[in-house]
Parts: sequence; C-alpha cells; structure tokens
Amino acid sequence: MKITEPLSRSRKTGTGGSSRGRQRDWWFQNRKLLRWMFGVLVLIVLLIFVIRVRESMEAEYVPKTQAFKAVALAMTDRPGCELVSREHPHVTGEAQNEWYAKYMDYLYEQSFLDEELTLPNEEGAAGYLTYEEAGHILAAVDKSLAKQLTVTRWNRSKFVRQEQWWQLYEAMIPILDSDALLSRQSLLLYGTPANVEGAAEWMAYTSLGTLKFEGLELDAYIDMELQILKRGTEIVRMEKVISEDVTYQNVWLREDGEEAFRFEIGDITRSFPLTKSMKKENLLNQLADVELRAGEVKKVRVKKDTIQAKVLSVSEEAIELEGYGELPLAENFKVYKLYGTFEEQSLDDILVGYSLQDFVAADGELCAALTKREFDAKTIRVLLMDTNFKSEYHNSVTIRAKGEAVISLDGDSRKTEKLADGEERSFMLDDEWFEKGRVLITPKEESGEIAILSISRSIGTPSYGGRIELLKTDNGIVIVNDLYMEDYLKKVVPSEMPSSYEKEALKVQAVCARSYAYRQIQGNSYSEYGAHVNDSTEFQVYNNAERTAKTDEAVNETYGKMLCLNGVVQDAFYFSTSCGHTTDGTIWGASLDEVPYLRGVLLKSGNQTLDLTNNATFETFIKDKSYATYETGFSLYRWRMKLTSTKLESVIPGIGTITDMKMIERGTGGIGKRLKVIGTAGEYVIEGQSQIRVLLGDPEQVIVRADESYLRGSTTLPSAFIHIDNLGQENGVTTFRIWGGGYGHGVGMSQNGAQGMAKAGMNYEEILKKFYTGVEIAEVK
Repeated sequence: MKITEPLSRSRKTGTGGSSRGRQRDWWFQNRKLLRWMFGVLVLIVLLIFVIRVRESMEAEYVPKTQAFKAVALAMTDRPGCELVSREHPHVTGEAQNEWYAKYMDYLYEQSFLDEELTLPNEEGAAGYLTYEEAGHILAAVDKSLAKQLTVTRWNRSKFVRQEQWWQLYEAMIPILDSDALLSRQSLLLYGTPANVEGAAEWMAYTSLGTLKFEGLELDAYIDMELQILKRGTEIVRMEKVISEDVTYQNVWLREDGEEAFRFEIGDITRSFPLTKSMKKENLLNQLADVELRAGEVKKVRVKKDTIQAKVLSVSEEAIELEGYGELPLAENFKVYKLYGTFEEQSLDDILVGYSLQDFVAADGELCAALTKREFDAKTIRVLLMDTNFKSEYHNSVTIRAKGEAVISLDGDSRKTEKLADGEERSFMLDDEWFEKGRVLITPKEESGEIAILSISRSIGTPSYGGRIELLKTDNGIVIVNDLYMEDYLKKVVPSEMPSSYEKEALKVQAVCARSYAYRQIQGNSYSEYGAHVNDSTEFQVYNNAERTAKTDEAVNETYGKMLCLNGVVQDAFYFSTSCGHTTDGTIWGASLDEVPYLRGVLLKSGNQTLDLTNNATFETFIKDKSYATYETGFSLYRWRMKLTSTKLESVIPGIGTITDMKMIERGTGGIGKRLKVIGTAGEYVIEGQSQIRVLLGDPEQVIVRADESYLRGSTTLPSAFIHIDNLGQENGVTTFRIWGGGYGHGVGMSQNGAQGMAKAGMNYEEILKKFYTGVEIAEVK
C-alpha cells in the first residue's frame, strides 16, 4: 500500500496536469470567440447607456424639427406650408422628402430661419434646438420677445431646455396666431400606425377624428386621455397625459377569434384578449362600456335594457319614442347597423315614423340605437303647412272627425277623449293637452279621416286619413299627418298633375312621386318635428286637389314601383313643362358620373339629339314656337317678356347703368348657366340657372305665352332656357326681350312632356325610360 499509494497519487497528478493543459488549449482555441462575446456585451451596455442618455436628452431638450413645426403652424396650416415649399423650396438633398422639409421651407421664406445658421439639409434638421437658433426665431417674431432669451458666445451652441422653449412658444402664439387658429383640446388616442394595420404614416385615430402627428412620439400614449395643441388636423404638440384610465363608451362587442373580442372606435377596430373573469357568452353581441388602464382591460360593463318603439322625432339632444315620450341621449350616443354588414351609422339614419331600431337604455338615457330592420317605405309623415303654404306653424288648430276618433296623449294612455262623427275640437297654444307632449288624433276606423277646419286648400277644407299629431313648439303648433305611402300618393298625384291627363301619364307621375317620397324619407328633413316632408311645392303638393277614380288607379296599378338604377332608388326629379329639351343634373353641381340617369333629352320620338349649347343654335330653336316635340302646343312651351335695366340695377348694384347682357355658358338643352351683365362701371356674372331665374324675375311684367295669352310675371322666370335680345336704350334705360321656353328647372320628367308621350301611345315605363337614362322600374322589396 505504501508503495502503490504514491503511484496512485502520481497518476492523479498526471491526469490533473493533462486536464489543465486541455483547458489552456480550449481558451487558446476560443480566444477570438470570447473576445467577440465580450465585445458584444460591452456594445450592449454602451447601447443601453446611449439610449438612456438620448431618452434623457429628448426629455430635457427640444428636437429642432419639432420646434420648427410648432412655429410654422402658429402662422399657417400644413397645406399653407406645403404650398410655400412647392413654390419656394430651400431644403436640399434627401431632406427634401422628409416630413419636416415643408416647415423649414416655410420658416426660411419668412426669415425665421437663416440658412447659414441652420443648414437647409439633413444636418441642419438633426439634433436639438440651440440657443442661437431659438434667439433668431424669437427676434423674427418680435424684437422685444428676443430679450426673454439670453444668447451669448458661451451658450449659443448649447441646447434649449424643453420647459424654457415651450414657455417662449406660448409668448409667441398671441403674435403669430392672431386669428386664434391654434386650439388646446383633450382627446382619447385610439390608435397610430403602431397598432393599426395599413394606417398612413403619422396618422392618429382619436376622439376628435383622424389627426396627423408628424415628428411626434405618440405610440406610447395609445388608450390614454391627452391634452394636445393642434392646428386644423395637425397635432402641434402633445402637452400632457390627463389620464391613463379611459372608458370607451357604448361600443358594440364582437368576436375576434376564440380568445378575444373587438369593437369599432372612431375609424378603427380594436381587439383585446378575453381575461379569465370574462365569460364570452355574456359579452359578445352586446353594447358595453370598456374600461382600460394603461391599455389593459379592467372592466366591461354590459348594457342589456332595450326599448322597441316607433320613432316620433329626433334631435341632437333627444329621441321621442311612441309610448315613452322624449328620452335624452347619452353623451356618446351611438347608432349601429346589425343586419347585413355591420357598420356604425349616424343620428340621421334613425328615420321618424319607423321602428327600425332597438334602443339601449341605461341611467335614464338612450345609449345606442341598434338598427335591426330594413326600411320599407310603407308609411310617410307629412308636415301640414298653414293656408297658402306660408308657414309650418299654426296659432290654433280646429278639427272635425269624419267618423269616430280618439284624442290621446303619447306616453300617457290614461288621458283620452272621444270624438263623435262630425264633432269639432279646437286646440289653442295654451291647451292643457300640450303640457305633456305630443297629441294624437286617431280615427277609430281605417277609412275614417280628420278634417282640419283651420286650413284652407284649393279643394276647400282638407281632410286627412291616417293619424294627425299636434306638437307645440316655441314658434306655434306643428301638425303632422302619419299615413300609408300609397294613401299619400293618391292625394299627391292629382295635386301635382291634372286628373284629366292620360292614365299612362298619371302612372308616370305616381312612380316619380313614390320614388321622390322614398328618397325624402331617407333624407329625414323634418326629423326634429317627426316628419319627412311638408305638403307644399318645396317637396310635393299633397291634398290640394280632389282624388279621382283615374288617379287612384294610376297609384294602384303602379303599386310599389320606383325608379331604380342598379337596384337603388333614385331621386325622380320632375317639373311642369320643357322647351322641347330637358337638361342634366349638373345644373345643381353634381357630375354626370354621380347622376348618370339625369341626362338631357330631346323630346322627339326615337334617339334624336340636338346640341343647343351654342347661342346661335339655341336662339333659332327657342324663337320657333312650332318646333315639333311632344310638348308643342302647350302654352308655356314658348313664352316671351320684356325687362328693363332699371329693374336689374335694383338687384345688381355696383356696375353702373346696365347696357347689355350676354349668355356666356349654356348647359345641356341650352339652359343658361352663366349670364354676363354689362354696365357702365363694370360687369357681373350671374352663376347658375336658379340665380338667373331669380335675378331676372319681375312680378311687374307680363309674360306672353305661346298661344298669345297673358300671364302675370313672378319673382322668378318660368325657366332658365332663355335667349336675350337687346332692344336698345332710351332715356338711359335699356330694354331687353327675353325669349324663353318651359316652366321649371328642366331636370328629369316633364309633366306635360309625359302627357304628350302618353297621347302618342307610349306606356308609363317607356315614358320614364325616355326621361331617365338607363333606369329600371321596379318594386323595391
């Protein structure tokens, strides 16, 4: 043992020495790798240090480009800077394509930047604002303002601190922004390109809409409430975080895969993971308030109480629902369409007279309207004007029941009053019935009507089917007639077209009136009072002439039929009489691409065309009262009248004595679009057919019709299809003769043209397709 033990130790020692050798070999062989790893570690440490230093500097000093942008936007908006940059570029090189170039160009042009002090390139834009640069800007704003910043040779290259710069900027604002177009506002930041796929560069999605934030760092503030300074749609500066706790109110929760939910906010969709405490089946397809803290969902408050009722009126503050009265709207009231393709709608999509929405209520307010049903245009609500159609308001209303009727108060079924057949009832402004809201007068039988004795029409005392509603407003009593669309049309057609006309012409009128009414219901013009249209020429004349069997048949035989283009109901514009050629929809500012069905047509058989945009051609045409079209022979097919310069000078002042007029632009069919009025002290151009008719109208003059009968002039010309002859001057007064044709705006269907076509054997669909290009006549389901 004593002999072998040292040998054993010797073997161990030998083995240990061999191990150390191998270790030395390993270190030697891998020394390059080790040096590289050590270098990477040092580099990471340095990068962290540089980032921390940079973050510290960014928090402490002002980047030049942010300062330049802020100063420029105190004087003008982004488009203003872009315009100056295009016309007077200063920035050169790659920097020309950078976001800040336009702001620097603007400041160079205004002498707020000096090209020797701040180079017009990437180098000049890089880094932080120096004392010398800040001093130059302040001096350009106001010499006295420059005294607030001391610039010396010792500090001129040093950087201005954030706090100091923005204090100086506040002092600049009253001087540079004299119109106070910079605004300080709070907003919720929904998203930036960091969390919105496909978002444009520098685009922020906020509670104020989409805004640009060029050169600013906003990604870290998503789902926070911020105070910002902005001009137009450009954020000048993010000033402070108001709160990291935000609530997205009245959002509609939808599924986003198995483990998340989503909702629309502003113009974007946000998605959040479901937490363990959230039960998917309790959240999805519900209205809710989603509370977040630092971007994480903390609570979801679902709102499940709903109301389904007919909408009686809509305003910015409240919605009146049948049986519930007027209910206030929550601050962030929303409208969502749930059938078909999901979309966020607006208050304008809530149609009065219909129950297309379920209303979600919470805390005594309506939080949202959920559109679940399609609009079918089965009913219409008509605001009834006073006698002579002068006003929407009535000082008193007297009714007579034609058949038994019931007076009730919306929202209070306990208060009712019965009316016997023939019984009368008057309502004054101080009537106790108005104390609790809208008064409803409903015939007991569907065939019953309510006569309104306080209104007079051409037929005498008018009576109305359906329901009559009375609403007291600050201006007087408003009367609304709620009835079926087809019943409404049976009193529109004879009021708009003589019942003696051919049935095919009356059917044309029925289709046009139905299409027009459909579009007006969607327009929601009188939603504040709970109506769609009024009963005057402002929309369509209603109940001003007696129904006849023929006019009823015209409505019945076209039941539900409307004027459609690619399956969409169109505005079926119509007017009384043409000059033999209609015009197109561009007279109201639209392009033909927008209204391709409203093209001017020559009212002759076949597909003949005639270019009347040339003055000489139009003069020959309009002076020929025997020119053969479907309307030849109607009294207002041609007309003429005289007009003096004295009358024109009363409505077109400032150009001296008027000596001549020249049509300098005509539209399709020869309609006047631009009329030059020439005076001794200048010229004036009347723009548009409507203004031409208004300014040349004269109720003191006599219009001579084609059959040589006379018509007293009015405040507007019968049409703008006119040619003007100068008859010369006498005693300083120039007299003009106006040769005209037709009556009305000239777009769409001419009622007398339809009569002419019907008498020539055309059916109502052929007539409609003559007036409206490319349309189909269809019943809209």
